[in-house]
Amino acid sequence: MGSRKRTALLAAVCAAAAAGGAVSTTAAHAAQSGEWRVTAPQGEVGTQAAAPEAVVRLDKNKLTLSVKRGGTTVLEPSALGIRTADADLTSDLRFVGLDNRLVHDEYTTTTGRRLKHAYVGSETTFHLQRKASRLDVVVRVSDDGVAYRYVLPDQRWATVLEEASEFDVPDGASNFLLPYDNGRSDYESAHVRTPEKGVEYGYPSLFQVKDTWLLLAESDLDGRYGGSRITYDGAKYKLTLPDPAETAQGPLSTPWRTMIVGDLATVTESDLITDLASPSKIADTSWIKPGRAVWSWWGDGTGNLDLQKKYADYAAKQGYQYNLVDSGWAADWIPPLVQHSKAKGVDTWIWVRWQTIDTDSERERLFAQYKSWGVVGLKIDFVESDGQDRMRWYDSVLAAAAKYQLMLNFHGAPIPRGTERTWPNLMSVEAVKGAEGTKPRPGREPFPIEHYLTLPFTRNLTGPMDFTPVTFTGVRPNSDAAELALGVLYESGVQHFADKVDSYTAYPVAEQFLRGVPTAWDETRLVAGDPGKLAVIARRSGTTWFLGANVAGEARDLSVPSGFLGTGEWLVELYHDSPTGKVTFDTKRIRAGDALAVPVARNGGYAARLCQVPPTVASCG
Repeated sequence: MGSRKRTALLAAVCAAAAAGGAVSTTAAHAAQSGEWRVTAPQGEVGTQAAAPEAVVRLDKNKLTLSVKRGGTTVLEPSALGIRTADADLTSDLRFVGLDNRLVHDEYTTTTGRRLKHAYVGSETTFHLQRKASRLDVVVRVSDDGVAYRYVLPDQRWATVLEEASEFDVPDGASNFLLPYDNGRSDYESAHVRTPEKGVEYGYPSLFQVKDTWLLLAESDLDGRYGGSRITYDGAKYKLTLPDPAETAQGPLSTPWRTMIVGDLATVTESDLITDLASPSKIADTSWIKPGRAVWSWWGDGTGNLDLQKKYADYAAKQGYQYNLVDSGWAADWIPPLVQHSKAKGVDTWIWVRWQTIDTDSERERLFAQYKSWGVVGLKIDFVESDGQDRMRWYDSVLAAAAKYQLMLNFHGAPIPRGTERTWPNLMSVEAVKGAEGTKPRPGREPFPIEHYLTLPFTRNLTGPMDFTPVTFTGVRPNSDAAELALGVLYESGVQHFADKVDSYTAYPVAEQFLRGVPTAWDETRLVAGDPGKLAVIARRSGTTWFLGANVAGEARDLSVPSGFLGTGEWLVELYHDSPTGKVTFDTKRIRAGDALAVPVARNGGYAARLCQVPPTVASCG
């Protein structure tokens, strides 16, 4: 955790403790009128004006939530409530009390925009009742967002039939929505800008309301519940459950309905989804190691032992940590491949279909076998469900993999919802229209450039994203340098570089950059952004910064601020567009705070490495 953020955290904790509660000072009067305002803890001077505020109202015995930020209403009053097999807790509700507490949490993850995290939030639990049935609504507010969940406090089995939860985004908002594929549940669509009545959309959904951005998501999902989505009814978005009923032993807490709120930098840099997730279930994470990987399937197929040795040898030469062997491997040649690769410092992942490990006995037998071979990770494919049964399957798979010290990557799967905090062995999830769709084939059209420039502000904010980037021979709309920059722009605990070995050797300048780019980060900053049009993200590893920049449109000089560097003079190693179309390399020096101007091609970009070295040193090492 950076000193600036730690100072802010301590200031917020002290100030909030002195203030003595989460609800505004008018709470006692508000309790009589049926309105409560929940605000973020008082922290750094000046942050409160930019922090969101939740307003909870009980009007005619129905509960609503609205969200404001400064003078902007981000969410109009939106229904709250839940209907179970035993009671309709969406109306005729009676307020019976509330509890306040300050939530202060510090934790680490193995992947993400940063590895050390700090969270401070104000939490108010509203106790409501209808006849003999009780409902708690827990609302949390922090500097970067608002979240709520329902708790059914009775110690018995709970069967949830429906949530009243809705999200009334003000008219005129800009929308970035992901049409939900009910047939596959894999989140592999492109975003759309205009909602259609009756259409379901998957998380996250991004909205711009005047000067404020809202990212609608979900957190802390496990086998107690199914993964929800939202349906547009022509006026607002209603939460939709995947099953006719969600059943769990009480007391039941639903997942957090999560709204990240702020300027675009706040939303892009937020950790709110992992902040709200359950703590890690793995005590010793020393065996969990992020890294770079080769992946033969995209270019050459899985092939045989000789082909996989070729890819493993290339990984060793480049200093990559892993080789992912996709579908089509054979049990008789995986152990010798593992042995060959380990001797060169490269570990092996293998592909598995989810049905193969659908029972406890299958998992015990196969995970033990894979571990005995020396395999370190599994790519599990065709999961294709958000339903509660599949969430229970996830619980079992994640726990069994942790038992055998196997890292995981899910494909054809729903988005992560803070899972990487609870299970740090989760390194990546596909859940994206990724580079599999750019593999050359007759008649294939490239993705729109807007797709590449929307993902840093949508899908990747829910957790690590296995786009499998840097495919120079793919069917794509961007320049070579822009494609190289995806290795920084997109975050994944294990980054699978998907092109052929022969393709990479034809790009020695790109190889030079990829040899040094990390996949685990200490800090992430949005340098410049406009979803669908521009994304420049800086990520720090130790004392070195890396930049990934992509821009849509015609060639230009792209100039961005460098205030994220702090102070002093910095050496910039630039990998950018050249007149020949291939990536070119040069260096320059800038002072922190100066503009960094780089020429980019049409739909171009650049990757950069920045370090502080003496003027006599010409390289970051």
